[in-house]
Amino acid sequence: MKNEKVNLEIGDWVKGESKHGELVHGYIETVNPSQGTVKVTVVASDNVNTIGKTIELLNKVERLTPPVFKTEEEVKSMIDLALLIKDKEWFMELTEILKSLRINSSQNPLTKTVHSLKGKKILDQESKNERG
Repeated sequence: MKNEKVNLEIGDWVKGESKHGELVHGYIETVNPSQGTVKVTVVASDNVNTIGKTIELLNKVERLTPPVFKTEEEVKSMIDLALLIKDKEWFMELTEILKSLRINSSQNPLTKTVHSLKGKKILDQESKNERG
């Protein structure tokens, strides 16, 4: 379902302003094209009391570009959020991204070198400790 006015869809990540002037970030739960509104589940806001709630927004809504995850920690944070809001589909998508990051990380020659060096450093330290 698309909002004809701003071309938004359910599941889109958006930022906007509530009717009370609060700045919010969240994802769209429902779109009401006849009213020109969207209901957004708020994950970040300058009003902490709004976080976790679903609110209706009018015209002041802008689609955010999907995040590109560069580290496992970024994905883990989003997994925590998916669990918090009980979004199984998103959780499954994020766990696949996490697996992909781990595979790519283990296949990256630089990462292998760093892990090897860390391992060598640990072994060298253990040898020193054994010798006294």
